[in-house]
Amino acid sequence: MAKAYWIAAYRSINDQEALGAYAKLAGPAIWAAGGRNLVRGTPAKTLEAGMNLRTVVIEFDSVESAIAAYNSPAYQAARKLLGDTVERDIRIVEGAE
Repeated sequence: MAKAYWIAAYRSINDQEALGAYAKLAGPAIWAAGGRNLVRGTPAKTLEAGMNLRTVVIEFDSVESAIAAYNSPAYQAARKLLGDTVERDIRIVEGAE
């Protein structure tokens, strides 16, 4: 079974305190669901038509486990803390085998 990757690019962050509160709950919720942080931060270098956005990549054992983590009550409680203070593009992508 191919791994899956939860990729989030933050287009805007309007409240750093809300993001910090979210992170305190989101990390443990994601890790409890089997997620492993691979990337978290701003790009070291942005190329071509890329945008210099905060990016997070989390690895899961499967697409199903990544989706279940996002939909879990623990993650949704963390997500609720953000309200409309961030604009993100989140994708769950199956890894190449």
